Amino acid sequence: MEKAHWNEVALEADRVTHTTGDPTEAGTRGPLGSSRALAITHLAMHDAFFGIAGGQEPYLGSRPPMPPTGGDVAAAVAGAARATLSALYPAQRDHFAARHLAAGLVDGKHAAESHDYGRRVAGELLALAPGRPWSRRRGLRALARPGTPPGGPGQPRAGFYAPFHVPAQPCFAVSVRHRLDGPPRPGDRAYRRALRQIRGKGIAAHLTGTLPDRFPQRTPTETGIGLFWAYDGAKGLGTPPRLFNQIVRRVARARSNDPAANARLFALVNTAMAGGGILCWTEKYRHDLWRPVAGIREHDSALRPTGQGGAELDPDPPATSPTSRVSTARAARRPSPGPRRPPLRPRRPGRPRR
Repeated sequence: MEKAHWNEVALEADRVTHTTGDPTEAGTRGPLGSSRALAITHLAMHDAFFGIAGGQEPYLGSRPPMPPTGGDVAAAVAGAARATLSALYPAQRDHFAARHLAAGLVDGKHAAESHDYGRRVAGELLALAPGRPWSRRRGLRALARPGTPPGGPGQPRAGFYAPFHVPAQPCFAVSVRHRLDGPPRPGDRAYRRALRQIRGKGIAAHLTGTLPDRFPQRTPTETGIGLFWAYDGAKGLGTPPRLFNQIVRRVARARSNDPAANARLFALVNTAMAGGGILCWTEKYRHDLWRPVAGIREHDSALRPTGQGGAELDPDPPATSPTSRVSTARAARRPSPGPRRPPLRPRRPGRPRR
């Protein structure tokens, strides 16, 4: 029960912070901030659980604190979860305290020692975790060439999502980093074909009649799919990692997972999503290509918002969108883990392997 309880609390924290917009929780918002926060929380619960129950190597390797003799697993997980969530979502600490009481922990010496153990595990995880996504520019500069995103990284008055796009940024448990081939460049035949597709499929419904006959048009089914995936930190909803966790919860229930299987499963799923996000943003900024909505408008000034063909488009290139990377990571980690798997290993700062 303890793992599912705190998973639900963590997912609610994601929904709340994207609804309230509290400035003290800015680092947990967006697809990368939320996946990082969920990974830290579930890794802390993973190590607290298996530090007492045994059966899996800890993510922390040789760093975890010494567990108490005869420890209480539920108390350790609660201590780890509450400590990480309170550090990541400080505006919601009162809620976490209430949910801690609702967990129904048994009082006693073993429970108190185990709770303290979980808190110490959380402290180690928070100190080790990859850096926050709202950090500094890290040497980004504007590139004056066709295809450079207007208002993108390095541009005047642009926001930054460093250090997730820095090549040396460590991931949670990635041992080999792969690179994507570059996208078609403006003027290429493949680029023009993609431009027509994005314009035809992405145009606002009431402007469909302005399209030339040769342009592919969006079907009603595609419209529904687009609306479903359009959310990215919406108020009252949260981010894709929250909804993917809800899917995994249903899978876990359908398979009648025991607490150990859930501890492992949710740690793997959330670690994969966080690592996928870091790698996704690295490639987005490495190739430095404008988003489809900007590409359409820069290609023809008549297609800008003040022109006849102003379109409402997906702002993220499909090949490296945040939703695609977290869904891929979740699908890769979905099967329920067996009794033992290779341990999760933290990646230390340094140059990535190619």
